[in-house]
Amino acid sequence: MDKRRRGIYILPNLFTTAALFAGFYAIVQAMNDRFEYAAVAIFIAMVLDGLDGRIARLTNTQSDFGAEYDSLSDMVSFGAAPALVMYEWALQDLGKLGWIAAFIYCAGAALRLARFNTNIDVVDKRYFQGLPSPAAAALVAGMVWVGLDNGFSGDELRWYAAALTIFAGVSMVSNVLFWSGKSINLRKSVPFIVLIALVLAFALISSYPPGILFGLFLAYAASGYVVAAVRWRKRKLNRQDQPVATAATEDNDNSAAPEEGTSSDPGSKP
Repeated sequence: MDKRRRGIYILPNLFTTAALFAGFYAIVQAMNDRFEYAAVAIFIAMVLDGLDGRIARLTNTQSDFGAEYDSLSDMVSFGAAPALVMYEWALQDLGKLGWIAAFIYCAGAALRLARFNTNIDVVDKRYFQGLPSPAAAALVAGMVWVGLDNGFSGDELRWYAAALTIFAGVSMVSNVLFWSGKSINLRKSVPFIVLIALVLAFALISSYPPGILFGLFLAYAASGYVVAAVRWRKRKLNRQDQPVATAATEDNDNSAAPEEGTSSDPGSKP
């Protein structure tokens, strides 16, 4: 088992290498002002990144090398690439604020990956602590793709781009929980209606990929904060109810206690 964990396997690492290439390709295309190709490449890297881990688990080819290689690939594809693409498209006209926003995102991705690797064995598998770096990259790349598809230049959307970039970077290092989807069992049988829903989902995405994908990941990024707000509201209400219940208990105890100078025994005299 120890030898297997230290081994190198072609199949999962092939997908990791392809994801790394997609991230590097996005950087090159952004340098050549071909931002639409750069945005699409980041989405392709996201798909490939999701496949390598699944394939490694299905084929029982997990290894320490693969985990480290995947993290380094993610840093390029979902850390450096989105930050540089957004900077080249919209943020460079903001001066210092532009590169600071890009750096906040890049540093957030690095910290997010480092924390994930150190807490991988102690956190709840059902949730991610902080926004996952692929989802954050999809937010940034999705905005670039939607803006280009609707005829906007980066200069016109530079303030929105800076706000979204900072939001994505901060969300990655936050303690907000986001649903991981790891509880889904791909080997389990599902009702026929699930396949119909998948077909409809693919049809919906293909109708307008930039807008639908950006909207989905924007909703996912907001979902963590909505759930956190609902949980905070419930905790606040519970704390408010506890003093009322405590006061009612004390009143009952006082009414049950005998007055001074009297006995609780009905047959006794003062």
